[in-house]
Amino acid sequence: DAMIAKLIVHGRTRDEALAKMHRALIELHVEGVKTNRDFALALFQAPTVLAGKADTAYLNRDFLPKWQSANQPV
Repeated sequence: DAMIAKLIVHGRTRDEALAKMHRALIELHVEGVKTNRDFALALFQAPTVLAGKADTAYLNRDFLPKWQSANQPV
């Protein structure tokens, strides 16, 4: 299993939980290995996710293609 840590947040509201996740990801510091922090930051800031409109297919159908095209190595 490649997972070395898991971030879990909670809040009184969905917006509060999303804000806490954003802060946790911003403050996350990991050395020596690559992480998916930037991917998670982008995902949790995506308008569809923030609006609560993401369904189970959203990641592969909508988010991932845009993320991959925007993050191609130069």
